[in-house]
Amino acid sequence: MPLAHRVPDLGALELLLAVARLGSLGAAARELGITQPAASSRIRAMETTLGVALVDRSPRGSTLTAEGVLVTDWARRVVEAAEAFDAGAQALRGRRDSRLRVAASMTIAEYLLPGWLIALRAQWPGTAVSLQAGNSALVARRVLEHEADLGFVEGVSAPDGLSSTVIAQDRLVVAVAPGHPWARRRSPVPAAELARTPLVLRERGSGTRQVLDAALAAHGGLAAPLLELASTTAVKAAAVSGAGPCVLSELAVVDELAGRRLIEVPVADAVLGRALRAVWPTGTRPAGPARDLLSLTRAPAR
Repeated sequence: MPLAHRVPDLGALELLLAVARLGSLGAAARELGITQPAASSRIRAMETTLGVALVDRSPRGSTLTAEGVLVTDWARRVVEAAEAFDAGAQALRGRRDSRLRVAASMTIAEYLLPGWLIALRAQWPGTAVSLQAGNSALVARRVLEHEADLGFVEGVSAPDGLSSTVIAQDRLVVAVAPGHPWARRRSPVPAAELARTPLVLRERGSGTRQVLDAALAAHGGLAAPLLELASTTAVKAAAVSGAGPCVLSELAVVDELAGRRLIEVPVADAVLGRALRAVWPTGTRPAGPARDLLSLTRAPAR
């Protein structure tokens, strides 16, 4: 028989200790915030579980039997151990809630997370937040290795070993400098032409690269990159300087498109939309500040 079926529950042990201290079942019930009939029922259930009488009841009050005195001594040790357990658990929660480690893909880290973290600070002013930015593959690895409490990735699907939820939808944009021939096109660039054109791209492992690879797989796959750079800012700078076409999140190029430092080039026959996801290890759930940060991401990406 499992131990839980042979040992009284913690509430019953606390009641027995209160009866021993106060000498009255009614007083013990009031101290614990339960009715006297409920207290009597709990004592009887404990006596049935243990197979011995614990309390003698009389008009003058309640006294412990010899067996009750012995059980009370054991109960005190159990309750003290439970209190120590609870104190330790609270300390763990306090340590968890005093810091939050976030890992995020470059696009999310640069264009979405700052607003979310400012809002989070209003809810958790005493929490120290650290942010690690990198490509989606690196973010997934950090979350899997428990180096981050919550991750944010881009890409075709959620990485293996991680649970996820979609927090926003994004769109990749092909953009060129105003002097590039594509800036004057009157029709969309066919996906096959985009595939065979050397582009200024993010590195392999980035969510942007994953989505682009998948979108152009049916058209021969990507040509060798003109430039392969590890940051969104570097890719934009190269494209603005006229190095060649780039492919980046719409979030990343909104200012350059508005100022016509870059021109968006429509693409035919290719799906360049993608989901932005929050991720955490499978089998767990975000808690504390991580849970609240996740709730702040529900607004659509702008």
